[in-house]
Amino acid sequence: MAGKTSCEFCAYYNYNEYYDDYECSVNLDEDDIARFMSGSDSSCPYFRFSDDYKIVEKQN
Repeated sequence: MAGKTSCEFCAYYNYNEYYDDYECSVNLDEDDIARFMSGSDSSCPYFRFSDDYKIVEKQN
């Protein structure tokens, strides 16, 4: 994924039971939404790889 990020692998990409769909849980401002909608930014500045092993490590 050179330079690009995929929402499917992001820690902020969560399932919303009410809408029965996945959504980004980051609170974006107007500038971020404009960049996202225009497609001018190829990668998300808030992307954080969802690492399930790191979560389990903290629980132990």
